[in-house]
Amino acid sequence: MVNVLARVSEVKIRCRQIADSDIGAIVGLLNRGFPERRPQYWVRGLERQAARLLPPGYPTYGYLLENDGVPVGVVLLLFAELEVDGRMMTRCNLSSWYVEPGFRSHASLLISFALRHREVTYLNISPARHTWSIVEAQGFKRYSSGQYLALPALSPSAPRVQVRQIRPETSPEASASMPESELLIAHAGYGCLSLVCTAADGSYPFVFLPLQRRTGPLRIPGAQLVYCRDIADFIRFAGALGRFLLKRWALFVALDANGPIDGLIGIYRESRGRKYFKGPDEPRLGDLAFSELVLFGP
Repeated sequence: MVNVLARVSEVKIRCRQIADSDIGAIVGLLNRGFPERRPQYWVRGLERQAARLLPPGYPTYGYLLENDGVPVGVVLLLFAELEVDGRMMTRCNLSSWYVEPGFRSHASLLISFALRHREVTYLNISPARHTWSIVEAQGFKRYSSGQYLALPALSPSAPRVQVRQIRPETSPEASASMPESELLIAHAGYGCLSLVCTAADGSYPFVFLPLQRRTGPLRIPGAQLVYCRDIADFIRFAGALGRFLLKRWALFVALDANGPIDGLIGIYRESRGRKYFKGPDEPRLGDLAFSELVLFGP
């Protein structure tokens, strides 16, 4: 009896990087943690993540918590290397954190592993309302308080602006003059609308993710702004972009915001869109490139 009790009390908990061989178990964990999602949602996103060129020295998928070799917790980490103000920075979207109920006393160990890279700027772009205080206790700061739902087709068009679409099969050479050419092509491959507005003073990139908003029994088609260099660029080209998107049944555009946006017609709300960061570089609004929203879907 003494030996049995000793064996039972010996809980072998550890954290480690998620390996390719863990994907099946991780999908099972995520299905239990997020039952509203289908398994294919996770499989597709993890396949996209595995195919990306990632900054060296960081995990491909994130970390898992295991007990005697059995995964009981997971946190996905989506790393990306970006140029900010002429220097390279590493950003990580902290995503899809789940620990089995019997092991939640060890959840802090999993998060401490995830957040141990002090040179990295971490994002939490989809915190559930009941987790806001927990996220803030972990040292995260809010950088987006809500969303602005714009009706860009109602904005006046800037003169002599052309809008063209970048498709997955577009060669990088065709838009090599733009530093974001690879970003535009990659996001087009993920199902986003990658657009370029060309004006007299140059070309401006935009990425939109098609989505729908539910209003009572209705589903209204629209798009989320995933990438632009500056929100001012979207305001400037809102009319041309809005009419291009309207032809593709996108009636509105959702933008992360901290209040109403001058120069756009729409409404601001804080019921969704809150986003947090932790690390050396505060993210700018209008940049959700290579985030969970894109790789996994809305």
